[in-house]
Amino acid sequence: MPEVKGWTIRNAISEDFPSLLSLWRLAETHPTATDDSDALKLLLERDRKALRLVEADGDVVGSLIVGWDGWRGNLYRLAVHPDWRRRGIAAALVRDAEERLRELGAVRMTAIVVDEDVEAAAFWNAVGYRRQEKRGRYVRMLDGSEVGPTG
Repeated sequence: MPEVKGWTIRNAISEDFPSLLSLWRLAETHPTATDDSDALKLLLERDRKALRLVEADGDVVGSLIVGWDGWRGNLYRLAVHPDWRRRGIAAALVRDAEERLRELGAVRMTAIVVDEDVEAAAFWNAVGYRRQEKRGRYVRMLDGSEVGPTG
């Protein structure tokens, strides 16, 4: 667990779920159909290292889901508490994720970013990611419900 500037990056555990869900609301991340404890539990059951958190003073102040499907690394739900922004937390989470995925064999990374989120796009560009041209994301809900505007 590296500690930098008063905060620590670590793997999430189920006891973190309420704090994490609260962080996502405070950080005004775009809500999705899987923003609940049951979905997070399934994520950690499949890969206990897939959900990385930043902890400061006992509070969850940052998060990133780090997915690996055996072919490509995928980054989702990057969030930093508004009071903790501009301290290098988001960039540190991304570099931490890249290192983990590199160790697993990934050579290509994908970050899912809401098209209209200009600040998020600027961040991902700043850390070396580029928007892929001529590609779209198609989504289907397996429970038959309609896909909302944010997925």
